[in-house]
Amino acid sequence: MAITKGKDIDTQIAAALDAGELADRTEPRAVSAHYDARKDRLVVRLRNDVELAVPRRLLQGLQGATERQLRDIRILGDGYALRWDSLDADFTVPGLANSIFGTRAWMARISGGTRGGSKAAAAHANGLTDSRPRKNSSTKDSHQL
Repeated sequence: MAITKGKDIDTQIAAALDAGELADRTEPRAVSAHYDARKDRLVVRLRNDVELAVPRRLLQGLQGATERQLRDIRILGDGYALRWDSLDADFTVPGLANSIFGTRAWMARISGGTRGGSKAAAAHANGLTDSRPRKNSSTKDSHQL
């Protein structure tokens, strides 16, 4: 990374501050967060009084937690993030508002996007038995004119 001096760095700092202020005004920010044990979900109240309620089973890293651990939530960065120190788990509030509950791999797993062992084995066996007809690029699809 190149070292910038003088007005270049001042311009970059001003742009970063402007971007931060814009994000603070437009992105969702938490004013409170708590674990609702009765419904087994995280509830986050935003600055605009909207409440997000997310089932715990969807939140990566919170599945095996005790109720006491789940209640120990810290709000960080002026409402930008939530932190569970004892679980080493963090979520951004804009991410939660956009249904991002973990890593890409986690999101694929909870949405059924990855193959489990039996599904992968069946796909492999299907490929070995050649039970699906192969596409032939020289023949036209019956739906094409």
